[in-house]
Amino acid sequence: MTIIVTGAAGFIGSNIVKALNGRGINDILAVDSLTRGEKFKNLAECEIAHYLDKKEFIELVRTHRLPYADIEAVFHEGACSDTMEHNGLYMMDNNYQYTLDLFDWCQDERIPFLYASSAAVYGKGEVFREERELEKPLNVYGYSKFLFDQVLRRRMKEGLTAQAVGFRYFNVYGQMEQHKGRMASVAFHHFNQYREQGYVNLFGANDGYGNGEQTRDFVSVEDVAKVNLYFFDNPQLSGIFNLGTGRSQQFNDLAAATVNACRAAEGKPEMSLEELVKEELIRYIPFPDALKGKYQSFTQADISKLREAGYQEEFLDVKQGVTRYVDWMLKNLA
Repeated sequence: MTIIVTGAAGFIGSNIVKALNGRGINDILAVDSLTRGEKFKNLAECEIAHYLDKKEFIELVRTHRLPYADIEAVFHEGACSDTMEHNGLYMMDNNYQYTLDLFDWCQDERIPFLYASSAAVYGKGEVFREERELEKPLNVYGYSKFLFDQVLRRRMKEGLTAQAVGFRYFNVYGQMEQHKGRMASVAFHHFNQYREQGYVNLFGANDGYGNGEQTRDFVSVEDVAKVNLYFFDNPQLSGIFNLGTGRSQQFNDLAAATVNACRAAEGKPEMSLEELVKEELIRYIPFPDALKGKYQSFTQADISKLREAGYQEEFLDVKQGVTRYVDWMLKNLA
């Protein structure tokens, strides 16, 4: 049976392909756009059965001409994730309409559909729970994700013909994101800063938070792939679920974990945050005026619904996840 992964050469998509390969599943149709050709590297060590360009794929889907009769599931990770993209026409076509057409086809064909939503649907909110009144996206990217989540809610009330699951990803970091440029995780940028200049920069105090004390729910892509496969294993489960750790950790923690992991590879001892700041291995820069009033100083996924769905594995904390990620980058990118 074939499994389709869209965005397969991207960050989360390639990690899902890798996780499927880890189960011995290689009959995978990988869908993506390789306009940025360097993304092929994310699939080079994976096993797939075939590759299709995203435009050719959706045309075959829309005309019901996709030449696969036995499809086990679709993992839809393909989307524009640039929160600074302001072209609403492109964003709604690429993120919303593409997803809607693929979902409709999956429902027609009774194929489980697992897709990437985003914590961006919550905007600047301070409570992150899967409830309509808490959802106030601040940009067209967040709106494109929100709008399809609303479609799924309506369809669930009407009755689904096959599993449909949306994952509201929080701050995901980890291997195979190097192609994302400025949209790559903070951990990725901290690693490169330390390697290039010998120290890491963090934002200074703002909005009642001290230097580097702004907090986010940082989740390893390893855990993201595990959650996706848990729902794949449980096709009776449908709905919209936050996918974070349920913990909010300071940027200070992330920077310290990154620097200490790099230091460990150099044979140097671990240092406390205070020591790292004193030695100027972590430095603070003035909070940018352009971001004041527009910046999320706190995110933390409420994962009660995820736990109620039966997912009980513990999530990696920042120190665990970043240490593993830095080790991977040192072996593959340095």
